[in-house]
Amino acid sequence: MQWIKYTIHTTEEAEDLVTDALSVLGYDSVEIEDKAPISFEEQTGLFGDVVPEMPEDDHLADISFYTEDTEDTETVIAKVTAALEGLREFIDIGEGTIVTSVTEDEDWVNNWKQYFHQFTVDDILIIPSWEEVEPENDAAMVLRIDPGTAFGTGKHDTTQLAIRALRKYIKAGDAVLDIGTGSGILGIVALKSGAGKVFGTDIDTNILTAIEDNFRKNDIDPVTFPYVIGNIIDDEDTKAAARMISPEGYDICTANIIAEILKDITPAAFEQLKPGGIFITSGILDGHEGVLEEALEKAGMAIVERTRMGDWYSYVARKA
Repeated sequence: MQWIKYTIHTTEEAEDLVTDALSVLGYDSVEIEDKAPISFEEQTGLFGDVVPEMPEDDHLADISFYTEDTEDTETVIAKVTAALEGLREFIDIGEGTIVTSVTEDEDWVNNWKQYFHQFTVDDILIIPSWEEVEPENDAAMVLRIDPGTAFGTGKHDTTQLAIRALRKYIKAGDAVLDIGTGSGILGIVALKSGAGKVFGTDIDTNILTAIEDNFRKNDIDPVTFPYVIGNIIDDEDTKAAARMISPEGYDICTANIIAEILKDITPAAFEQLKPGGIFITSGILDGHEGVLEEALEKAGMAIVERTRMGDWYSYVARKA
């Protein structure tokens, strides 16, 4: 089956009104592409994510929607054009032009899979669900992880740094707190490496489907990996839930998050760790190390190890 893709060239300012107009016409699912910078407030929702380098903002936007090829293209364009012209009275919509293209079902849904293949992080094989483990593969651990709405396939430098540190310091039976758990990859690695229990926190509801899917693919008993949606920095319910899972404190805390947010997480991690507990951080971009180092010192944690991969750093610290 073929789909017709309609792309409207407009402005960032008009994005909301254009998408509302499309919704009124019955086109609810849209794609928005722009160069608007990510604000600090938005970054605080990116637990575990890495904010990409963005080109200079030109304040333009492309808004796309799809229809089945059975719909008359000229009729669709006429309806949308009329709606756009109506918006010009209230807001600058820029060009307001519409470009069409034809997209196959196969192209739209599956072709992205060609960009994600199995790879290894030391002795761990990370493999998507559509590929098979080769008979000659001798990996000590196999993780089934698919790219999805929650961050954490293991492909990025920051995740690999965190995985290596976790594998180095974890001991059998350890209790692990995974802040910004995302896809659950670090918690799953911890359990497969001998952890007794993992507790995950995240502020993004997008993790819900991804983490359950990854539990199933990796034979993880959900009882060993409870998690909540909540901000452990300042949400008392989330802090209490963490203490309930491991009243004696955690042996290891992991957080793969940008340095500016790690600064605020560090006191919460210190509070949840046992004396002598290990705090594994990653996601610190080159040039931002001082932000985390100051936070660790202020919280009373001693830096044990600092590791670099590309432009990123991972720190391991110990609670005094």
